[in-house]
Amino acid sequence: MLLGILLFLFLGILAGAVAGLIPGVHINTISVILISFSVSLLSSINPIYLVVFISSMAIANTFIDFIPSVFLGCPDTDTELSVLPGHQLLKEGLGYEAVVLTCYGCIIATFILILISFPSVLLISKIYPFLQKIIPYILILVSLILILTENKKFSAFLVFILSGFLGYIILNLPQLNQPLLPLLTGLFGSSMLILSIKNKIKIPQQKITKPKINIISPLRGALIASPLCSFLPGLGSGQAAIIGNLISKTNSREFLVLLGATNIFVMGFSFISLYVISKGRTGAAVAVSEIIGQLDTNIFILILVIIFISGIISFFITIFLARFFSQKVAKIKYTLLSTITLSILIIVTFLISGFLGILVLAISTITGIYCISLNVKRTNMMGCLLIPTIIIYLF
Repeated sequence: MLLGILLFLFLGILAGAVAGLIPGVHINTISVILISFSVSLLSSINPIYLVVFISSMAIANTFIDFIPSVFLGCPDTDTELSVLPGHQLLKEGLGYEAVVLTCYGCIIATFILILISFPSVLLISKIYPFLQKIIPYILILVSLILILTENKKFSAFLVFILSGFLGYIILNLPQLNQPLLPLLTGLFGSSMLILSIKNKIKIPQQKITKPKINIISPLRGALIASPLCSFLPGLGSGQAAIIGNLISKTNSREFLVLLGATNIFVMGFSFISLYVISKGRTGAAVAVSEIIGQLDTNIFILILVIIFISGIISFFITIFLARFFSQKVAKIKYTLLSTITLSILIIVTFLISGFLGILVLAISTITGIYCISLNVKRTNMMGCLLIPTIIIYLF
């Protein structure tokens, strides 16, 4: 069994790396496919191997997802906040440094997660019954925090409501397969790419530099905010990062560390939540739940070991890939690269969500461009998930 676990560990890391580098291919999409295949084509495979594969894939994807976010301007729902500081560093020739900063946050958070996992189990089991009664009000409070921290509060409110209205309609389209793909791709991916093409952004020669930064402050903010967002519906890494930044005010470089740490904490705590309250708040955790059911202690410990090993391996893979991209990106016409990336997003959306998905992608992209033009944080567009969730719990 040990050889099988190691094999699926490395296969999962490879799959997570590939998914992280391809625009529009989110870990949730792969998880849904695995759930479908697990009852047919994969039925002969030991479910534990599939759990190992999904866990390692999720962690590798969390590390490597920041590379297209920084170098291509094409984030997913977990990395959309890295676009602004990441792109700013990229335009200064410091794209490698931007990715390394997120990597530092990810790897240190991996170590901390292992240390606090079992104390967190005890804490969540005590406070969740109370939190469950006030979930919609917590979500409303978080939404207000996101809006009130903006300088242009009315514009932020408008973005939040507009994206929320769009999200509510799209998520209630029964004919649409994987509605989050065209919705989030349009709001956070293709909208940014179209603006990059329009503005004809040129990427300067990149420098390979090692950043020197205080990591204590961003890690403190990530550690406090992430557990709350990891087991409440509709909240994810973006919201946790904003709350974490309010707790520990960071500059642009420290914010990238905070975001990397937040993504790992949220992913890790989603498995902890699955173990404690039998609710997965990420696609990977839901897939594990569907494949193996209720986690017992042995499986939970195995997942923690997989997170630890795959985190270390993914750290070095991400550093290597960041160096490679830094050496190549200045030699490529960025407008052409953005056009190719946009084309890939359209093709992936069509293959997964069909013609209706293309229509949703177009509407979401137009909405995203309009919201960006208002010059508020793009995390306000996460109203597309928060408002539908609040409505479900209130009504």
